[in-house]
Amino acid sequence: MGPNPAGTIEKLSSSCNRCAEYFLLVLGVSMTATVILQVFCRYLLNHSLFWSEELARYLLVWLTFTGATVAYYRNMHPGVDVVFRRLQRKNRTRVRQCVHLVSLVFFLILIWYGCSFAYFIRAQTTAALSLPKWLVFSIIPFSGLIFALHCIAFLCSHARQKTTGGAP
Repeated sequence: MGPNPAGTIEKLSSSCNRCAEYFLLVLGVSMTATVILQVFCRYLLNHSLFWSEELARYLLVWLTFTGATVAYYRNMHPGVDVVFRRLQRKNRTRVRQCVHLVSLVFFLILIWYGCSFAYFIRAQTTAALSLPKWLVFSIIPFSGLIFALHCIAFLCSHARQKTTGGAP
């Protein structure tokens, strides 16, 4: 029996999600520390840190996009499942596969336009931190890649369950 590409994709998706969860921890702690430091300096030292609000904002953007990939992997994204629950099991599987296929198209668009936008603003820098803006907005195509990986892993998992007769 040869290598199992579907299993490899699923393991890569799982590893990528684990890394994203650790990255969320780092982002959350960093954002919290930045805001606490800003409040401390502003109200106790009477000195405002000019860069802290910008850093906290960009950390929140990265936290949001990365957190969305984790929510998608864990199947915790918002959804309307009133109709879905009333479908027969085989129709649920078909609907789920269609949703993943449509999502994959969206994720590919997210990657394409995220890269285009990052390229468009490549020469700009942020006001306070002087970071290249393409670096800040690179989370858009990067998260799109993670979304697409998870989506392909889900599709592979559904296909494998269909061929082995397992429950979806």
